[in-house]
Amino acid sequence: MIRGAIFDVDGVLLNSMPVWENLGELYLNSLGKEAERGLGDILFAMSLEEGADYLISRYGLQKTREEIVEDLTREVRDFYAEKVPLKEGVRQFLYELNEKKIPMVIATSGDRKNAEAALKRLKVLNYFQAVFTCSEIGSGKNQPDIYLAAALQLDTEPSDTWVFEDAFHAISTAKSAGFKTAAVYDSSNDKDLAQIWNTADIYLPEFADFNIFWKRACEMK
Repeated sequence: MIRGAIFDVDGVLLNSMPVWENLGELYLNSLGKEAERGLGDILFAMSLEEGADYLISRYGLQKTREEIVEDLTREVRDFYAEKVPLKEGVRQFLYELNEKKIPMVIATSGDRKNAEAALKRLKVLNYFQAVFTCSEIGSGKNQPDIYLAAALQLDTEPSDTWVFEDAFHAISTAKSAGFKTAAVYDSSNDKDLAQIWNTADIYLPEFADFNIFWKRACEMK
């Protein structure tokens, strides 16, 4: 059964992970410096502030932490506002859910303004009743709070609500809280692919065939 749907943004609706993986390299290139191999992996686990400190120390940048954070934030903001694409098949998938009268909301650990700017530009924001962010809820996706808040907005029970996520920890959290889970493939999570496959109720290599998803979702109790 499916009465409501909760969608993550980065890696699910948007093909946005490359900007996070390559942000440090792009920034250093703009300063005329060559990035070390694997810089994306090093910075990915850091906050922007920690990343700024690393860049200053490693590359001898003559900038303050605040200046670098501002520069990186601007790069990311411009990418979402102007460049980030939808993942293939997303538009049709959302259209089909909407045609089935399934209410939808966003639950993202990312920035609200970036998500809304991208989804509005791509003309899909209107499919969603609301946008929930981890920073506004006050906890990350290792806790179910954001999903429970989204379900309240949808007025649905977790057991009838599908959560679309790409990361293993988020899928695991939602499933443990009683939600149905659809794992969406994103290459940034290849290292956890086996766990994702074994945990999610449905695995979606892509948003290719809505009818197959719908049939399987409706058959689940």
